[in-house]
Amino acid sequence: MASIEMKNIVKQYGDGFPAVNDVSLDIADGEFMILVGPSGCGKSTLLRMIVGLEDITSGDMLIGGKRVNDLAPRDRNLSMVFQNYALYPHMTVFENIAFPLRLAKMPDDEVRRRVTEASDVLELKDHLERKPANLSGGQRQRVAMGRAIVRQAEAFLFDEPLSNLDAKLRGQMRTEISRLQRRLGITTVYVTHDQTEAMTLGDRVCVLRKGKIQQVASPRELYEQPVNLFVAGFIGSPPMNFLPATPKGDRLETPFGEIVLDEKRAAAVAGHELLLVGIRPEYFEDASLVEEAKRPHGSVFTARVDVTEWLGDSQFAYIPYDAPESIRKQLRDLSRELDSEELRTQAIVSIDSTSRIREGREAEFWLDTRKVHVFDPETGENLTRDAEAGAELTRMATQDREEQQEHARGESIGAA
Repeated sequence: MASIEMKNIVKQYGDGFPAVNDVSLDIADGEFMILVGPSGCGKSTLLRMIVGLEDITSGDMLIGGKRVNDLAPRDRNLSMVFQNYALYPHMTVFENIAFPLRLAKMPDDEVRRRVTEASDVLELKDHLERKPANLSGGQRQRVAMGRAIVRQAEAFLFDEPLSNLDAKLRGQMRTEISRLQRRLGITTVYVTHDQTEAMTLGDRVCVLRKGKIQQVASPRELYEQPVNLFVAGFIGSPPMNFLPATPKGDRLETPFGEIVLDEKRAAAVAGHELLLVGIRPEYFEDASLVEEAKRPHGSVFTARVDVTEWLGDSQFAYIPYDAPESIRKQLRDLSRELDSEELRTQAIVSIDSTSRIREGREAEFWLDTRKVHVFDPETGENLTRDAEAGAELTRMATQDREEQQEHARGESIGAA
């Protein structure tokens, strides 16, 4: 196992385009780091530079404290799992897993021992004589992971490994990868564009946009304390709602009425003429279902419901709101800034599945005003972010990881 350090890494192609632009990132020994972002943000390029498949234009890449910029991929002792599995169709499962050991001219008994251990961990021991064509997608992915495990590498690198699987298999494989990483305690870098994978797998998540790091934090810090508009809009499904707001003292005037700010937040937004309020769908509730004890911590407003979507355990309501053309233009500009679909003048509200709110009718909604974020539309900065609270969330996540790994290692020793 080893730490991975990136210091001012740049990848610039012949046309001058910087696919990766001055990235500095420290990945601790044993950490599970997720690289996430929209297509073209540089996440796969960064992964390929770690493993040595892409040259580094400038900056330093260190693995285990050793600079590896000029080392060939085979000399970095890293294992990579690709999106397409990269299995040899004419070889059995045993031969596919053993392939890197055969290349290293390892003795037969050691090859057999390592393959047997990996197949036991991945529940492949009953499939060792089968060919890849006779395996399911999930089994093929486990074979690819087994080939990575037997090398006993310094780190695992995953490049969107689950994107070819259906939704059910993706869920199963997420659990297997997470359990495996905890058990082995090996440094892991995982590239994905899937938010669910990013939020459920990683100890920390690095959000990238146009080759630059936007924020590196635990999944919970990203969700609760996003540093800017891009992170706030990218993380979360359904995405965060952005509403225009005008500050007036300790209040913000929005299309859904006034939001009262506490003293600290009011001071943070003072001096701004126009702001954007970020509200996650679950910060709303059907007002008729809100307990009396909660009501003083939010505000109630009336709005007409355009569309509802019932999901079983919850439902979404879409609420349009009026906005002048200047605001509509600003939302269109913001859409381009977030690299997203056009932000419409409507809010997505998540409400309880028992709510009797119906399409085409007016309804009362309650908004938890303690949780709203306020952004500067010019710079994108989250003006109301609590950096100390966010850092504490990530510190707790790091502590949890270390305890889980220690527990997993203890169980492995006991089993042995």
